[in-house]
Amino acid sequence: MPQHSQHRVGVSLVIVSAIVFSSAGIFTRGVETAAWDIIFWRGVFAAGFTLSFQALRGSLGAEARALKGPGLLAALLMGIGTAAFIPAFKLSSVANVAMIYAAAPFMAAALSWVAIKEAPSKSVIIAASVAFGGVFVILSGSLGAGHLGGDLLALLMTLMMASTMVIYRRFPETPAVLPAALSSIILLPVALFLGAPFDVPLAELPVLIAFGLVFATASVTLSEGARRLPSAETALLSILEMPLAPLLAFLVLSEVPTSQTLLGGAIILAAILWSQRQT
Repeated sequence: MPQHSQHRVGVSLVIVSAIVFSSAGIFTRGVETAAWDIIFWRGVFAAGFTLSFQALRGSLGAEARALKGPGLLAALLMGIGTAAFIPAFKLSSVANVAMIYAAAPFMAAALSWVAIKEAPSKSVIIAASVAFGGVFVILSGSLGAGHLGGDLLALLMTLMMASTMVIYRRFPETPAVLPAALSSIILLPVALFLGAPFDVPLAELPVLIAFGLVFATASVTLSEGARRLPSAETALLSILEMPLAPLLAFLVLSEVPTSQTLLGGAIILAAILWSQRQT
């Protein structure tokens, strides 16, 4: 496929991923189920949907043969990100988690600079400094609100997702679907040990099944898009989740962001928009 076509496909896939990911907060906060129980059932259904899709496509064997160190590392990082992602929503607001994740472009740019020598421009460095200032504003507003633990987990999740983007940029031949499924599978024994997934009310299982399907779709489209785009661009496109997630939380959960969350988010968004005007 020509380079410009690859880029266009990559952009479309990452946008789809961001739109789908933006619903994660309402799935997590919309049920009473505890975080590790959500991780267990979301993982069961996400891995099941993903592996079944690959088997039906006849590409599961090819992905397994292509799976090497980078793919295993991506699976581990995505697993850690998920282990931070779900509890973050339980311990903080949807808006806070989404706003902190918006710093992913600059985290990915910094990691790309260190790991694969993809040096960021001066404008990206300036915008990164401003964006991390916005993250600090959000974190400082969480000190008295009891959200700091959730916000720090959101920051860890952001680091893991940015690292995954860099892996796919550096090793674009790495399979995307199987690592996404493995990231769910490796958390199952941990979730089984730390949670009580078989005590989950039957009424909430349909929501968790839907969450599994949504998460599988978002993970695969993000990985497939990331291999076609520079790491920083992937992360920039993925922050479409930033306005969508709080909007869904407001419409579905009646969750209103705090003034410091809005201020920090505005600073991050301004940094992103300014950096794009410089390119």
